[in-house]
Amino acid sequence: MLKGYTKEEKSWMMYDWANSAHSVIVVTLLPIFFSSVAGFMRNTTSAMSIWGYVTSIAMLISALLAPVIGALGDFKGMRKKMFFVFLAVGVLACAGLAVTPMTGFAENTGVAEAVGTAILILYVISQIGFSGANLYYDSFLPDVTTEERMDRVSTMGYGLGYIGGSTIPLLIFLVMNAVGVDMLYCLSFIFGFTAVWWAAFSWPLLKNVEQKSYQPHEKGAIRKTLRGLWATLKDIFGHKSIFVFMLAYFFYIDGVGTIIHMATVFGRNMGLDSNSLIVVLLLVQIVAFPFAILYGKFSKRIGVRNMICVGIGTYMAVCFVALLLKPLSAMGSTPLLMGFLALGFLVGTAQGGIQALSRSYYGKLIPAESANEYFGFFDIFGKFSAVIGPALFSLVWGATQQVYLGIIPVLVMFVIGMALFLTVPKDMKKLEK
Repeated sequence: MLKGYTKEEKSWMMYDWANSAHSVIVVTLLPIFFSSVAGFMRNTTSAMSIWGYVTSIAMLISALLAPVIGALGDFKGMRKKMFFVFLAVGVLACAGLAVTPMTGFAENTGVAEAVGTAILILYVISQIGFSGANLYYDSFLPDVTTEERMDRVSTMGYGLGYIGGSTIPLLIFLVMNAVGVDMLYCLSFIFGFTAVWWAAFSWPLLKNVEQKSYQPHEKGAIRKTLRGLWATLKDIFGHKSIFVFMLAYFFYIDGVGTIIHMATVFGRNMGLDSNSLIVVLLLVQIVAFPFAILYGKFSKRIGVRNMICVGIGTYMAVCFVALLLKPLSAMGSTPLLMGFLALGFLVGTAQGGIQALSRSYYGKLIPAESANEYFGFFDIFGKFSAVIGPALFSLVWGATQQVYLGIIPVLVMFVIGMALFLTVPKDMKKLEK
């Protein structure tokens, strides 16, 4: 499957295999566990709705850090060092989460409150580590491949993530649960396993990928670079293709991020049991693998722009299907599960492709020697959208007491993102720093 890729390309792609364990275990299983802990807290409903707000806080911190740490990573030798720091932060937070299921939170309300708080803090720290490491990972893309191969390499990376890091740990969790291992032991093991998996499969990137494009590290260069962030932002605003794309990206990736972070909370509150929810999550990962690769292949035939539009359109359909799940929930568990399986299939067809092509589309427009700086702003646009999405979802949910209505602002974001993306100039002239 990886025949024809260089050693550096394969090593870079393996990090998607590594970090995807966090995406599926921490982002999707942890909310299920937190909902169980919340059931023993003083105000269960309030504890559950706070998940969206905490997600927004984690994304806000990551967004504010992104341009600064991105600029620092553009100096010679700094990209890999900074990548390692954030990788270590995320891995250690996952290791900390492995302790929380074994703390006896069901014994009394006080313990449950303390464990719930610990889960939220570790979740935020893990998200910061994940986001920071991803920023440097993305900015290595121009270092490991050529502009002509970026779409292919980027989509294959997402594909490997889905078939490996997203699927294998989830399958292990399902098998342990199926053979009768206590659920809390399963959760404790899988959080720890995620930390080990993430660290171990990051090694190829740390060993084989080097920073080839950089800025000279002179006296006062860091201060000068931080001051130059505003100049970079003005460059982005002055380059119509980049600016309009970033604005469109802000809105449509909001929907993608909200669905990723709120999916399990949505499913549980719509009446889906934990085992059924995990089956749906597994379906998403299995479907996402071939479709991420297909997005890369079809982008060569019909163009990257058209495939991104296909992805946004698919997510609009996802929102409409989600709104239809309310009447299905009144018909019993089987129709509801069928509806969620259809929803999971649709999400799987677009999730990896739209993120991979957005990354490579942007990578073709920016100067390689300032990749970290520019990807810092790319990251901040994506993270700020993830701040707004979960917060709006929780706001509408809290105001109406109907979780499915939280989908409406998500749909609006996709509509705005599509409208803006269609206005992106078709010229792909690269910005020279």
